[in-house]
Amino acid sequence: MPLEDKERPQSSKPAKPDSTCSHSIQVEDVDPLVLIGPADANLTALSKHYKTRIVVRDGAIMLHGPKSEEAELLEVLDRLLARARKGEPLSPELVGAEVGRSHRSHRPEPVEGPCEPDVLSIRTPRKAIFAKTRNQRLYLQAIQKNDIIIAVGPAGTGKTYLAVAAALESLVAGRCSRIVLTRPAVEAGESLGYLPGTFKEKVDPYLRPLYDALFDMMAMERVQRLIEQEVIEVAPLAFMRGRTLSDAYIILDEAQNTTSTQMRMFLTRLGWNSKAIVTGDVTQIDLSHDHVSGLVEAAERLNDVSGISIVQLTDADVVRPPLVSRIIKAYEIKLPNGQPGVSG
Repeated sequence: MPLEDKERPQSSKPAKPDSTCSHSIQVEDVDPLVLIGPADANLTALSKHYKTRIVVRDGAIMLHGPKSEEAELLEVLDRLLARARKGEPLSPELVGAEVGRSHRSHRPEPVEGPCEPDVLSIRTPRKAIFAKTRNQRLYLQAIQKNDIIIAVGPAGTGKTYLAVAAALESLVAGRCSRIVLTRPAVEAGESLGYLPGTFKEKVDPYLRPLYDALFDMMAMERVQRLIEQEVIEVAPLAFMRGRTLSDAYIILDEAQNTTSTQMRMFLTRLGWNSKAIVTGDVTQIDLSHDHVSGLVEAAERLNDVSGISIVQLTDADVVRPPLVSRIIKAYEIKLPNGQPGVSG
């Protein structure tokens, strides 16, 4: 059955002739239904952001509208078509992410001064997530500018949550092709064989905080589908050995429980067009005393290495209920017998 013309309703105020442009993009190699989406959802999502008239007909996309929108709209369509040609499913959320990506690239750079960093936000399929403290803003800025980011801080400061959010935004926007989430399973000594169940059932308890963050930002069914497709991979740190991870967002959580050897192994997995975020709390080290924490060592050794940013978060950055911050402070106070309040 031939595809009906799909277009955005025309504005009641037509653009002036000398400020308009017209384009025709041939898309015979792309399924029009994939492009416009079910019930025209993708086309509707795109049209909300532009005044340009968009028509999909006879294997072509025809544009007619303000010249000021030309470059940005063509860029968005080029990225969407590239995804469709690779067989990737398009969605209104992905369309919105691509539009936002182009908005940012075409927006004039603000003049920076000696002021506080701007409030930063991350858009995930379910919600927009905002940096709530100065150090969280510095954390998100470090993620934008560096290939390896090491975030050290107590529980509740958003280390893992913001890292997962940044990874999801990057995946949806097409800046990476997969997400790899990992953490050491030190409680099982990296030997999970004695636990009952399948391999996935064995490792899931250790990776539950990462799942929780994913499910908060994206529908559970979609997360599970991406995991099945290996677009999102969740695995113990031991399974990273020998791999090179390119075009990926890699997050190592609970890094305080890595050994020096494990941390070095993880950091050298980084391939082309990849970003690694390492998070951990040095007050929650569960390693035996004969092992040095790989997180502590990495923060010391890599502090001055170009392309790596070390971000320190404190109890002032805790965004959980105030009681959590008070508990953290209480455990930092030395006890009467002279022992530190924080257990190793």
